[in-house]
This record gives sequence, structure tokens and C-alpha cells, in this order.
Amino acid sequence: MKTLYEDRIVRDPQVCGGAPIIKGTRVRVKVVLDNLAEGHTPEQIVKSYSSLTEDDVRAVIATDHKVRVRRPQK
Repeated sequence: MKTLYEDRIVRDPQVCGGAPIIKGTRVRVKVVLDNLAEGHTPEQIVKSYSSLTEDDVRAVIATDHKVRVRRPQK
């Protein structure tokens, strides 16, 4: 079952080479994750990328967590 957050993350071969992006933007999920990894807060990311909302950043976090939880442990 899809969550509301998952509807915010899309792939389109015509946009950013098919990389996962925030719906309605050209901001790649990887860019948001990289910013979070560097210690930026969702508020700081939204200020840097005006096309994003804090819910978009939360969607990236939730989707990344879901992917990591499902990934088999080595």
C-alpha cells in the first residue's frame, strides 16, 4: 500500500534522466538526501530549493527509510 509521501516521489524518463525526483520539480531525491547527510535541516533545504516544501523533504526521509528497512541485511 502506498503512503501519501510516496506520491511525492516520481520517476520520469524525460526529467533528470529518470532519476527519482520530487513531483512537480526537477529536484532529485539524491540532492535532498545529500543535504540531509551534510546536516542541513528540512527548513534549510526548503530555503535553498524554493520549489520544495517541508512535506517534500519528509517524503524523501520516509521513502528512504522504507527502502532501507526492506533491504536485506548482509
